[in-house]
Amino acid sequence: MDQISVVLTDDHVVVRNGIKLLLENSHEINVIGEGANGQEALDLCKELKPDVLVIDIRMPIMNGIEATSKINEYSTTTKVLILSMHDDAEYILDAAEKGASGYLLKDSSSDEFLKAIKTVNEGKKYFSGDISKVLVEGYLNMKHTGTTPVVAQQGNHEEKIDLTKREKEILQFVAHGKSSKDIASVLNKSVRTVETHRFNIMKKMGVKSAVELISKINEMPTLKVELGL
Repeated sequence: MDQISVVLTDDHVVVRNGIKLLLENSHEINVIGEGANGQEALDLCKELKPDVLVIDIRMPIMNGIEATSKINEYSTTTKVLILSMHDDAEYILDAAEKGASGYLLKDSSSDEFLKAIKTVNEGKKYFSGDISKVLVEGYLNMKHTGTTPVVAQQGNHEEKIDLTKREKEILQFVAHGKSSKDIASVLNKSVRTVETHRFNIMKKMGVKSAVELISKINEMPTLKVELGL
């Protein structure tokens, strides 16, 4: 039986080494490339054409969901399995919409991890029980809410920025001076999850700091009204 070729991408070397050891001990999977960010993952997929790309979400340069959305430009035969610590519905839904074939949490068992890779390699979808529940609930909820484009005035032109409901919620806290730790406590999420949302918000809004973010909000009357500012 041919081994399943995998490109593994995570910005933490220790994590990559542990996952690689787990996969290769199965004797059914061959890790043929390793990357530390989304762009490296795409470049490796273009060169090596792996069966499966296993990728984390939050990484420098390019995150895993953005890389997932671009995978077909680099390799049309590679399936994407997201391996993340984030169980937030926003990430799960976004990953699925961007074309991920599977989504698995990092605290999953080794047996489930191997099963997920094999399932995805066969052209099927793999979302664990809890993740599937989030997908169904999130889909039903987003049919009623969805994402709302925020409009920013740029001279005589309007810039449209698609922010999710959760991103707007976090942006409201940020605008009121709340730290990631404070926001995480209120929303019952991890600080890392909140910081990932903040990173995505700043990227969408084209800013690089909290100061620039606040300034951007002040340039957007519609958003200020939505945030109650």
